[in-house]
Amino acid sequence: MLEKLKQVESKYEELCARMEQPDFYADPQKAAKILKEQRELEPLITAYRAWRTAGQRMEEAMALMAEESDPELRQLCQEEFQEAKTEKEALEEQLKILLLPRDPNDDKSVIVEIRGGVGGEESALFAHSLFRMYSMYAQSKRWSVELLNYSETELGGVREADFIIHGQGAWSRLKFESGVHRVQRVPETESGGRIHTSTATVAVLPEMEQVDVDLRPEDIEMQVFRSSGAGGQHINKTSSAVRLIHKPTGIVVSCQQERSQVQNREKCMNMLASKLYEMEQERITSEYAADRKSKVGTGMRNERIRTYNFPQGRVTDHRINLSLYQIDAIMDGAIDELIDALVTADQAEKLRKSEE
Repeated sequence: MLEKLKQVESKYEELCARMEQPDFYADPQKAAKILKEQRELEPLITAYRAWRTAGQRMEEAMALMAEESDPELRQLCQEEFQEAKTEKEALEEQLKILLLPRDPNDDKSVIVEIRGGVGGEESALFAHSLFRMYSMYAQSKRWSVELLNYSETELGGVREADFIIHGQGAWSRLKFESGVHRVQRVPETESGGRIHTSTATVAVLPEMEQVDVDLRPEDIEMQVFRSSGAGGQHINKTSSAVRLIHKPTGIVVSCQQERSQVQNREKCMNMLASKLYEMEQERITSEYAADRKSKVGTGMRNERIRTYNFPQGRVTDHRINLSLYQIDAIMDGAIDELIDALVTADQAEKLRKSEE
């Protein structure tokens, strides 16, 4: 680990030196790439230098203890040594995590797809609650939400909602949200006060550009149709909505939020690129990690990942056995505590794998 850290520090210093050159911004694209790489390495270098400083403090304290005969001064040196030792050990664990391979998509925006599942109208109402939760979370991060496709029920539920959350680091925070979300609550239409169990599915994909995936025009069938829902006369009277079918895989995507057919098609193409990327990643993952028991970070859609129990005020993430009794705050978008725990569990699993 020490040798690798020295190499990374050398690389970091090279980047910093390059940034100080007068002609650094002559090539804006290259400069942006160097700045990005320098920013990504900075937390690792800061931790490494602090770890090295803590080691030097330990050595100095040990040297003073060997020289000092005064018991009080020796005690002070011992305390300094122990404090530096504790700091160095904590920084060493932090360095191990920072050295783990970084997800190349962590800085990307995300496409989120929410669908009502089992439970009829109640599942659609829960899907709407999830859409609201993620929208409020995005707002708290000062990210923006762009609606792609939205289908409502008569009671205000959501049959399906597709949207992009634009924001740097959105994928790093939301990539663990894919899966089946279960709700247990008394529906407003339930006169007997019985608790119903319903589900909704969430899929989160990193937003990919068309250039990131091999999309051949002959593999794509395009259909146009009239948009439905709110939007005034124009949205309902022109065939501006677009549906794309990827013939080799059968993947279907649609977008109807834009007034222009061209704009809707462009958004569909990016959605399709993201879905094909996800499909390829799942294929690669299944080849070398088919026996992995922990599903944290795999984004499996077919498993129940979380339960929202309203009578108990409880939200439980089943992957890490974490229960939080703050359901109102969570439904208002305060999901950082859940996400932090999932990130920590994923890092611990990766550390375990790297040490095997």
